[in-house]
Amino acid sequence: MNKYTLIAPLLTLVIASNCAHAYEAGDIIVRAGAITVDPNEDSSGVKSSLGDLGGSATVESDTRLGLNFAYMITDHFGIELLAATFSHDVGVHGLQDGLAGLNGDLGEVKHLPPTLSLIYYPLDKNYAFQPYAGIGINYTAFYDADTSSSAEAKGYSNLDLNDSWGMAAQIGADYMINDHWMVNGQLRYIDIDTNAHADLAGVGALKLNVDIDPWVYMVGLGYKF
Repeated sequence: MNKYTLIAPLLTLVIASNCAHAYEAGDIIVRAGAITVDPNEDSSGVKSSLGDLGGSATVESDTRLGLNFAYMITDHFGIELLAATFSHDVGVHGLQDGLAGLNGDLGEVKHLPPTLSLIYYPLDKNYAFQPYAGIGINYTAFYDADTSSSAEAKGYSNLDLNDSWGMAAQIGADYMINDHWMVNGQLRYIDIDTNAHADLAGVGALKLNVDIDPWVYMVGLGYKF
């Protein structure tokens, strides 16, 4: 008996389940857990009436409670909505030629990034372990931008970011604990491109094109209705 003959039955025991655990058309799935947005930002230089001031934007990561809701259209395809709010510290760095003193924190901005995706579950009903993949569209609304006191002391004011539309992709997996409860893990990539604006005393309006393009990680629990 070779090692593969021994391993195959063990793998079957780990991931196999009775049909009561499977997803079916009409099922509603609610998941909640810790979700982290980790920006992979890239930006233009700071544009002003004086020309390109150089530098680039910084956007810090944030972890919050995340929720997503899925409805199974068929046994293998579902529609899912991600819902969460985040708060990020934003800043600028790399300014030179007499502007180095303007580097640093600009303030804080909140954003709501609802993402609607079509999800595909490839495995058959008799598996408790259910990997999936999805693709969808994201709308990110930025709000409550607040210029920090340290930035105001340098002459900055009126921090603002434009809303964004973009594509999103994800992979994930559920493991059914019983007929209703599951453990979930997921990874997303979201295309978020925005324009950041601020005013600077003595210079005027500033603008940066910012590609935030975050990786989004979530680990949590789910419940199937």
